[in-house]
Amino acid sequence: MSGQQRRDLDEMLRHAPLDVGGDIAEARAVFHGMMTSIPLPPDVTTTSGRLGGVPVVTVETPGGDPSDVVLYFHGGAYAIGSAADAAGLAADVSRRVGARAVCVDYRLAPENPFPAAVDDAVAAYRALLDRGIPAARIAFVGESAGGGLTVATLVALKAAGLPQPSSAAVFSPWADLTVSGASATSKADLDPALTPQALRTRARDYLGTTPGTEPLASPVLADLTGLPPLLIQVGSHEILLDDAVRLAARAAADDVRVELQVWPQVPHVFQSFAVMLDEADEALESAAAFTRAQWTAARTLAEAALNI
Repeated sequence: MSGQQRRDLDEMLRHAPLDVGGDIAEARAVFHGMMTSIPLPPDVTTTSGRLGGVPVVTVETPGGDPSDVVLYFHGGAYAIGSAADAAGLAADVSRRVGARAVCVDYRLAPENPFPAAVDDAVAAYRALLDRGIPAARIAFVGESAGGGLTVATLVALKAAGLPQPSSAAVFSPWADLTVSGASATSKADLDPALTPQALRTRARDYLGTTPGTEPLASPVLADLTGLPPLLIQVGSHEILLDDAVRLAARAAADDVRVELQVWPQVPHVFQSFAVMLDEADEALESAAAFTRAQWTAARTLAEAALNI
């Protein structure tokens, strides 16, 4: 692990042109340019389609098991970003996990406020089940707002009586739209990518008239009982550190199997920078191992149930 790598990444992010809390159209254009500035590896294929009426982008890498699916939820503070923008990180996850990733292009705020994103996520998952893919062969992965959406979707699935996927891994989840965690203040000077003001702006866009304490908007306040095994990864140099810590605590209190990994001195969604940061590579390997292990456990349970 190189301190110079972390310093270089910090410097790069501090000078990035993106203003998460700025003008929506400009932020979307800048974010798209940043996320697509590095071409996908030549062996990665992407295919646009729809699941349950929701646009998706399927990302495939060589050697993946076609029977397994990672349902992937992109970040962007619920207002910017897209499934296509997330293809790079989703491809990295796909390759390491050994399965195709299906990126959900959920509707964005402010044009489509809460609960549009949750509704789209549930519809895409329900469509996978309707296509005959067992829940035990589906895993969720999400980053930033997509991490919070991942957990909110699991809660919505429980309320709808749908089976849970085998597991969920979330990177730097935005899980409290009231932006009330202590790290929003204590880590503000260390975080090179996000500010509390920007998150509060985007939270207002997404929430509309809904209070930030709504559990499906802020899953740190939800009843997480019955959710599948959960892996949470976060950097210590980000204002969302407390969102991850509180989410893990809530899951533990609700008897969910949960693993919290706090990576020192790295920023928001550091997993995106595996080409330049050793910690990102290690974190992605850890997330892939977790996902594969939960698939194996879920299949074993399903096979045992059939033999009873």
